[in-house]
Amino acid sequence: MNSFTLLETTRWKDYALLDSGDGLKLERFGKYVFARPESQAMWKRALISEWKNADAVFISTGEESGGHWDVKRKIEERWEMKYDFSLTPNPSPTGRGGLLRFWAMTTPGRHLGVFPEVASHWDWSSELISHRVHGEKRETSVLNLFGYTGLATLAAASAGAKVTHVDASKKSVSWARENQELSGLSDAPIRWIVDDALKFVQRESRRGVKYDGIILDPPKFGRGPKGEVWEVYKSLPNLLEACRACLSDNPLFVVTTIYAVRASAVHVAQAMDDMMKGFGGKIEMGELVTREQSAGRLLSQAVYARWQTS
Repeated sequence: MNSFTLLETTRWKDYALLDSGDGLKLERFGKYVFARPESQAMWKRALISEWKNADAVFISTGEESGGHWDVKRKIEERWEMKYDFSLTPNPSPTGRGGLLRFWAMTTPGRHLGVFPEVASHWDWSSELISHRVHGEKRETSVLNLFGYTGLATLAAASAGAKVTHVDASKKSVSWARENQELSGLSDAPIRWIVDDALKFVQRESRRGVKYDGIILDPPKFGRGPKGEVWEVYKSLPNLLEACRACLSDNPLFVVTTIYAVRASAVHVAQAMDDMMKGFGGKIEMGELVTREQSAGRLLSQAVYARWQTS
């Protein structure tokens, strides 16, 4: 029923996993190098001196995202990064092709505004959208839930989709809108929404709003703008059910990526299989992985399941 795939993004120029081991990973984001905790790096580091050259190290308290940055050298408050994602030969309506430009910065939660490994999904979804919009000449609407800094949203919009971007964090949505401007997509048809994901989808269902593609990138735990509690094991089934009610009669894709949980891709795929019954198509599942430059080892970053039409 489902194929299992390790998805590795190979198009990055502004990002690299330099080394990992001993519960840490050494990464380059643009012109800066960072050391961050990585519990799954259960091997020895391949490099030695390069770790001493990190511009900043995240010191973890052991709690979920708890800790602080120990800055070794002066770092700009924010700096620009780029990603050139794949598109079909059809030109994008924006004329910018597949180049995303966005701001990166250190945050209290160890993240820097981009999850590089998820770029595999940007490539995949943008190709599907571009084929439908330019090849089939059909309008395509996409819903991006837990949209964070908007890179999946901008990839979909650049491919020609109308996108609704939802995140509970006003700060993240503001960051995403700045990325939109930086990418030259100011005129792209994007709705920016600060809201609880489940409540928003339930309202869209009652309004009869339909989407051709849905992107789900839920956190392990979170709170909505009015204190709504999100726990992925308890909340995801209800969200998938609500999303099903918002799918168009001829949906294009659905993708779910889950971080920082002890869940198998098999379980995520089975939940998606329940959601997509009656639509045909195919489901792929697996892990998002990043390959080290040092020893060539693969570091698993997240599990995923994604459905696409036949």
